[in-house]
Amino acid sequence: VQLQASGGGLVQAGGSLRLSCSASGRISSIRDMGWFRQAPGTGREFVASIERRGGTTYYGDSVKGRFTISRDNAKNEVYLQMNSLKPEDTAVYYCTASLGPMAVVGTIPSYWGQGTLVTVSS
Repeated sequence: VQLQASGGGLVQAGGSLRLSCSASGRISSIRDMGWFRQAPGTGREFVASIERRGGTTYYGDSVKGRFTISRDNAKNEVYLQMNSLKPEDTAVYYCTASLGPMAVVGTIPSYWGQGTLVTVSS
């Protein structure tokens, strides 16, 4: 499975950005798709995931109510709409895909995209 993310950039605090991720390869084996992020000097953090078949969504506590994950299975794409962005949202965002549940604490997805940088200025 190959993942290609896009949509990062520079935005002011309070603004919005939409990330997109296109998947290719053995999509049928994937259960969940989602996003992790890594800020400078920190570890990777779970942001959101969506079940590819059922569409159930999960969010990290720091983004609940501000971010929305969605999917388009016909296009093999997943999206992350980020609203009310804060400087602490600044990070490299990685599109991810997993064979099992992604939202379980400690889960490391099997597949990772190249990352896209989101910078939120204060």
